[in-house]
Amino acid sequence: MQLFPINTGHFKLDGGAMFGVVPKSLWSKSYPADANNLCSWAMRCLLVQEGNRLVLIDNGMGNKQDEKFFSHYDLHGDDSLDASLKKAGFHRDDITDVFLTHLHFDHCGGSIEWDDARSGYRPAFKNAVYWSNQEHWKWATEPNPRERASFLKENILPIQESGQLKFLESNELFPGFSVEKVSGHTESMMLPVLSSNGHKIMYMADLLPSPVHVPVAWVMAYDTRPLLTMQEKSSVLATCVSENRVLFFEHDKSIECATLQQTEKGIRVLDTFPLSALF
Repeated sequence: MQLFPINTGHFKLDGGAMFGVVPKSLWSKSYPADANNLCSWAMRCLLVQEGNRLVLIDNGMGNKQDEKFFSHYDLHGDDSLDASLKKAGFHRDDITDVFLTHLHFDHCGGSIEWDDARSGYRPAFKNAVYWSNQEHWKWATEPNPRERASFLKENILPIQESGQLKFLESNELFPGFSVEKVSGHTESMMLPVLSSNGHKIMYMADLLPSPVHVPVAWVMAYDTRPLLTMQEKSSVLATCVSENRVLFFEHDKSIECATLQQTEKGIRVLDTFPLSALF
């Protein structure tokens, strides 16, 4: 199995929303905010090559929304989905599977694009199966008021209308690609665990947006069930320590991976490094 980080760009989110009840005096040491209290975050996806399958985990924000929408998030940097795929030696038409951890716009917006006439939508990965799960799909297509602004119908419904959608019905996409579900951030978010080159690499999605979020109480205000997130983090982090898993971060502005250690203060980061250091 080969793994490639795919950087789709950076955007900005409110620091208070990203760190919840944690005081700014603590989180701003690692994530300095601008004059509008916004911090820069990555939309870092992961490409998995195994045999004749090429799986893209999440795909960033896409480019379908209007200028007003994007103005809220200050997209910046030179990274893009297509440029990152090209750097890895691939094209979006090579993708056989698009695995969506969950359907918030910054994770699935690249799934769907405008058609040539800009009068309708089509899948951005024409040769791929799109993977979600029934529980999360129902949650996203019948959204609660808290998450409605994150579940954009133009990102979601055309996937099903295309006939390319499948629901994962087990805890494995294929051998070496297992899945663990958590529901504190949103219902039935899927976290891939990949076995590659003797390592277990866990794609953290929004359970842990960055290594700064490793302390159990450091929970985003975006989470729908923050107390459940804390329970899930405790369990996942303990497993990561016991199995020496490598954490892969979707949103940290620069850090791709980390390992963990048990300390007197709880589980903390041991080391950070690029994914390429494992291979």
